[in-house]
Amino acid sequence: MDTPCLVLDLDAFEHNLRSMQDWADRWDVALRPHAKAHKCPEVALRQAAAGARGICVQKVSEALPFVAAGIRDIHISNEVVGAAKLDLLAALARQARISVCVDHVDNVADLSRAASRHGARIDVLVELDVGQGRCGVSSPTAALELARRIESLPGLRFAGLQAYHGSLQHRRGHAERAAACRETAARAKECARILAEHDYACPIVTGSGTGTAEFDAPGGVYTELQAGTYAFMDGDYGDNEWAGELRLRNSLFLLSTVMSTPSADRIVLDAGLKSTTIECGLPRLYRQPGLSYVAANDEHGVVRVAAGTATPALGSKLLLVPSHCDPTMNLHDTLVALRGGVVEGIWPIAARGLSR
Repeated sequence: MDTPCLVLDLDAFEHNLRSMQDWADRWDVALRPHAKAHKCPEVALRQAAAGARGICVQKVSEALPFVAAGIRDIHISNEVVGAAKLDLLAALARQARISVCVDHVDNVADLSRAASRHGARIDVLVELDVGQGRCGVSSPTAALELARRIESLPGLRFAGLQAYHGSLQHRRGHAERAAACRETAARAKECARILAEHDYACPIVTGSGTGTAEFDAPGGVYTELQAGTYAFMDGDYGDNEWAGELRLRNSLFLLSTVMSTPSADRIVLDAGLKSTTIECGLPRLYRQPGLSYVAANDEHGVVRVAAGTATPALGSKLLLVPSHCDPTMNLHDTLVALRGGVVEGIWPIAARGLSR
């Protein structure tokens, strides 16, 4: 195996798929994994085989390789604006069940026109801002206005709410995360209640993620969990406090080679910024006490060797845990699937770069 390359420990990966699916099944909520975490159709197919209800993607073009691979239930967990994107979305809706988010009445009208041009039917969810401060309407009144508009236009069907709070996934303390989840769920519940009072039932309330699924699944508000990183875990999620029943393992690694040993306290790896991202911190050496990844350059990763630690030999290979799996996946063409150190498959990361 040449390096740098992304590798997947299949035993840990399959454990994670079972753990999250069992958790969702226990509380009778659907698991709709977010494919932006991996951009790999083979991963999505294995999640579906384990019991997942379709997938999420963030961009319309990102859905293309998944539809081609046979995934037939895709939620675009984002707003889609612009004629070219809306036409592509409507065309895909003739091949698969497609749902999308809105937070503006003009976007609803544009979506309806695209659906009508293609003879498509699109499920539409109103996005509710539950504290993320990003997309979404801020009040039940605005959500109700959008629901009415969706139901009044051809080619569209009001399907419910999206209530996702991304930053909650990384609240470090277990109790702090639990409390924040209760507040978020309460806002979504109140909005759904008001919509139902006006005869707009919300069969879907989708959101949640890897860091909050423990609290959102049993909460009785969410009908779907959009967890993505759960299949792999990464350094950023590793910094969270995990005290509940979900015990997830690191399954995704970046394999790197020692390309230089300039001194006893410093080695250099061949994995830098073109192999992993650092917006959530530097990658960590996996099970290598005394070794610390301290600097990332374009093609180099500088590792400090602590006093008393043996310096890895030139040419030796080391595993890194990426700090943020989603953008790191987007840097690679393939994912090497391993079991017990033996390659079982090389899976294309077919949606990498598809960000339109």
